[in-house]
Amino acid sequence: MDHVALSRTFLVLAAFLASAVEMVEALTIVLAVGVTRGWRSTLIGAGTATVALAAVVSVLGPAVTLIPIDVLRLVVGALLLTFGLQWLRKAILRAGGFVPLHDEAAIFARETEEAGRATHEERAGLDWYSFTLAFKGVFLEGLEVAFIVVTFGSTQGSIPLAAVGAGAAVVIVVGVGFLVRAPLSRVPENTMKFAVGAMLTSFGTFWGAEGAGVTWPGSDAALLGVLAFVLLVSFGLVAVLRRTRERSMAAVAGPGVDR
Repeated sequence: MDHVALSRTFLVLAAFLASAVEMVEALTIVLAVGVTRGWRSTLIGAGTATVALAAVVSVLGPAVTLIPIDVLRLVVGALLLTFGLQWLRKAILRAGGFVPLHDEAAIFARETEEAGRATHEERAGLDWYSFTLAFKGVFLEGLEVAFIVVTFGSTQGSIPLAAVGAGAAVVIVVGVGFLVRAPLSRVPENTMKFAVGAMLTSFGTFWGAEGAGVTWPGSDAALLGVLAFVLLVSFGLVAVLRRTRERSMAAVAGPGVDR
């Protein structure tokens, strides 16, 4: 695989995984509201948010491409590194046992309960609670997708390619979600978040360094080395956290408890 193909493969994969994670979370909200309060206002809210997100991408995409490529890579690299480290930190803490795993079934139950308790307020022929919650859920989760599509695509010179990865994730997640009419609790979301965090961190490091004038050995193929390093450090931190947690639990249980 040549360097260009490798870079584009990473681009599509990162956009796909990040979008899938965000869309699973948005879908949980939409399903909870739709099942509890009806689908008309819920779907209109979700559809309006999707149109708004498309407008954001269509405006930001051409604007971002006007920035000189080195400046763009430096800025985008810093932003992606910030996002990636946040995702990776949470994923490491979850894998290490210090933060509970993300549970879409529990979130669905909570959102369903809250939707059932909310009062009915109609505006412009719409259940305002359903419309607003669906809009906010899709729009806020989708903003990160839009950011990834615009930044990844602009830096690699291919916003449509990033959009293909994101679009495929949206179609698959939404299609499966509405077929089963239930939260996608069996999707390995925590593993996907770990992978996305590692990929965003790797891209951020790679592009930020390029924007600062660093020439990577092997060009885009160096991404594999950066990713391998990030994963190695992350797995090491997970192992340390697990051992720390086991020692803490053993100390709390006391020497007289049979383990």
